[in-house]
Amino acid sequence: MKNEQLDYGTFEATLERSKMLEQELQKHPEKYKVLTGDRPTGRLHIGHLFGSIQNRVNLHRMGVPTFIVIADYQVLTDRDTFDNISENIKQLTIDYLAAGIDANDGKTFIFPHSHVPELNQLLLPFLTLVTNAELDRNPTVKEEIIASGQKRINAGMYTYPVHQAADILFCKGSVVPVGKDQLPHLELTRTIARRFNDKFANKKPVFPEPQPLLSPAPIILGLDGSQKMSKSRNNAVMLSADEDETAKLIKKAKTDAERNISYDPVNRPEVANLLLLISLSTGRAPEKIAEEIGEGGAGQLKRVLTESLNEYLRPLRTRRRELEQNLDFVRDTLRSGIASAREEAVKTLEEVREAMNMTI
Repeated sequence: MKNEQLDYGTFEATLERSKMLEQELQKHPEKYKVLTGDRPTGRLHIGHLFGSIQNRVNLHRMGVPTFIVIADYQVLTDRDTFDNISENIKQLTIDYLAAGIDANDGKTFIFPHSHVPELNQLLLPFLTLVTNAELDRNPTVKEEIIASGQKRINAGMYTYPVHQAADILFCKGSVVPVGKDQLPHLELTRTIARRFNDKFANKKPVFPEPQPLLSPAPIILGLDGSQKMSKSRNNAVMLSADEDETAKLIKKAKTDAERNISYDPVNRPEVANLLLLISLSTGRAPEKIAEEIGEGGAGQLKRVLTESLNEYLRPLRTRRRELEQNLDFVRDTLRSGIASAREEAVKTLEEVREAMNMTI
């Protein structure tokens, strides 16, 4: 291995590259392959929808081949409970399909990585391409260890970024939609791809160095207005919630004591977040919405958000109820995705074995 340090670069430079990549994807979607996904820790909420799922739907509709991994093994790294993983996989799939992902278009594949053994076989050679010090320095892992509250940190917590590299590279993913906090993981993947090619395949590279596609959506705060929206923090509106549940949750949302409604994310984050949700639901500028509500106060703000959000989510929720009554279709979607992912992984693993002189 070459004596090189992981270089996370500047966020500004990454953002500029991401903008250029987005333009290129619109012109030539067939030249790229997207890998994205979630951990099956529960159902999705509107923060996921506005923050990442809509971006995936847009890429999907452009015709970009897309692999959506449900990272079930990763749940084991920071959680003691695994009782609901299987159910959560089905519910995630329902959320994806209800949001507009068509997994029967021949270009989009949804699968849990525990069902693709060939993918997981990449973990061992990839681990030989990174050092313990590099894994220990990963800033995102450090934050997640603190957030997990674990007293005994299992080895999987440190190595799962390498498993993520296997998730991305098994299908030769060249584009990964990420948030700012996930950039260190992707840089590790790029480093692993580069080191593998340099060490084993310098004449005929096996892996691309995947590029980050930063989401244009801002961070969605929870209804408490102080933290990122999360089911575990009890500050989220789930996609599976009905209209009455949504209304009750929004009624309890935190605002402030000032009656006049204005859009000021710095000084009035709680009010600004609710205005942002209205904006995302209607396509209208939050400043204009605030101006119209004016002296209507928090009560009027919450009424407008309830009506706008329920209207926006109505088709998704209708589709979601239909899918919950057709679990055979959901299972078939996953089985088809697994089969396609395994087919892709087998080809990649054969190339890897050949590059490492392990064919028989």
